[in-house]
Amino acid sequence: MNEVREVSADSALSGTTYGIGELAREFGITTRAIRFYEDEGLLSPIRQGAKRLYRRRDRARLKLILRGKRLGFTLSEIRETFDLYDQAHGESKQLRYYLGVLEEKRQQLIRQRHDLEETLRELTQSYEHCKQLLENQEREKRDAPTAS
Repeated sequence: MNEVREVSADSALSGTTYGIGELAREFGITTRAIRFYEDEGLLSPIRQGAKRLYRRRDRARLKLILRGKRLGFTLSEIRETFDLYDQAHGESKQLRYYLGVLEEKRQQLIRQRHDLEETLRELTQSYEHCKQLLENQEREKRDAPTAS
């Protein structure tokens, strides 16, 4: 599925690298999640003995994975995105397919935004209505004649 390359200490440390715990803390996820993305072929750490070292490319990919998941992309769709970037220029057929996927996701997010805006308007109206009712009740209690 995904290869973990064994490297010498010199070549591994020649660029910026991150440990699995460091990335987990930075992104607020578990090390298990990072290993899962690795098993799925989305991340390719290098090895220095038993230690996984993630490069800037892996960090950027992890950021994209998490953003994609937040936006509702499946891991397959995220993988397809990475595959397109990994190819020199991607084939036209793949690019057309992926444009369709992106447009579909874009339309879905637009619909979700519309639904959220509508729900927010309704909640705001309910909030204002309840607030007005409460103010009226409190005013009536204050203004009510007291029995002497």
